[in-house]
Amino acid sequence: MTTSTKTREWIVEAEIMPKRGVNDPQGDAVLSGLKLLGFTEAGRVRVGKLIRLDVTAPDEQTASARAREMCEKLLANPVIEEFELTVRAAGDERE
Repeated sequence: MTTSTKTREWIVEAEIMPKRGVNDPQGDAVLSGLKLLGFTEAGRVRVGKLIRLDVTAPDEQTASARAREMCEKLLANPVIEEFELTVRAAGDERE
């Protein structure tokens, strides 16, 4: 007799940003460009990345834990970046 674990698809978004106090040359360049284009109301700019992952897992907590491991081991540089995860069931269309 085999047991099967029901799994489902989850969409995990990892928002990765430079840590506070870390130099952000991309953000500085974007801010400079905005100012040159006349957007004088623009203030501090931080540039990060958004990574969307399709994860197969039995539940939301497992999907989140696995995505956290992915960020810690590859997707984010823990020395200079921090990340925040958002998990939702696939099919909750917001893609």
